[in-house]
Amino acid sequence: MSLNEVSIDALSPQEMAMRAEDLGVRKVEMPFLKMFMLAIMAGAFIALGAIFATTIGAGSIAVMSPDGAVAFSTGLPYGVTRLLMGLVFSLGLILVVVGGAELFTGNSLIVMAWANGKVKGRALLRNWVIVYLGNFVGAIGTAALMFFTKQYTSGSNAVGVLALKTAIGKVDLTFIQAVALGVLCNGLVCLAVWLTYSARSTMDRIIAIVFPITAFVAAGFEHSVANMYYLPYALFIKEFDPGFVKTVSSQVPHLGDLTWQTFLLNNQLPVTIGNIIGGAVLVAALYWAIFLRSSDR
Repeated sequence: MSLNEVSIDALSPQEMAMRAEDLGVRKVEMPFLKMFMLAIMAGAFIALGAIFATTIGAGSIAVMSPDGAVAFSTGLPYGVTRLLMGLVFSLGLILVVVGGAELFTGNSLIVMAWANGKVKGRALLRNWVIVYLGNFVGAIGTAALMFFTKQYTSGSNAVGVLALKTAIGKVDLTFIQAVALGVLCNGLVCLAVWLTYSARSTMDRIIAIVFPITAFVAAGFEHSVANMYYLPYALFIKEFDPGFVKTVSSQVPHLGDLTWQTFLLNNQLPVTIGNIIGGAVLVAALYWAIFLRSSDR
């Protein structure tokens, strides 16, 4: 092929690995303020995907009126509902990748550049810490804004009921469960990002993202940045709208399990550990070993 000829074929896995390495170097060299602002945007973007997914999923639960009748329900089967929630949640990563933002879970792939000696360990950790904190600010800020909209009262309170049930289910996981669900989640997230490295167009990137992200949401895996929205949002509802909580309390058992402490210790900590293992080890390190080891180049 001539050097002046434009290729429309997807990049090969070897070329994808080299692109991942180059992007990793650029990510860690980014100035603090730019990195932090992009991380805030990523947290907000993932939160938008979570908002979309919660709204879509709310119709599948039967919300009862005070007289005991079903006030709101679409009656969709569990699997169909989870599929739809996964499809719409993909919005979050699409905004991150196409719009440009820094996402902690996706940045596990920087390990490929670190393993090849192009990035120092200190620079890698600096990126992870700054991006993690920025993601938290963006996600919890979006949760606070959503609380003030009172959108959780939509669908005869179905959205709020699902938001509370989702959060309670997350804090009631065992430590090992949360780690394992985090491993599988970020394995799929990093595979989605990895697949976008083969893309030649925006549409290529979108298509590459949708199926892995839909899979992790449908399967109920745990994403640390998404949980920076899901759990604070539910906590805001619980703590600042007692009237709503009283109205739906009969439909939301174990509400007492949901606290800021259980959010951080029962969910955020183990899920973050699992996300690092799933992305940095099971995806980044393996692809580095296959395509970028010096002995193989």
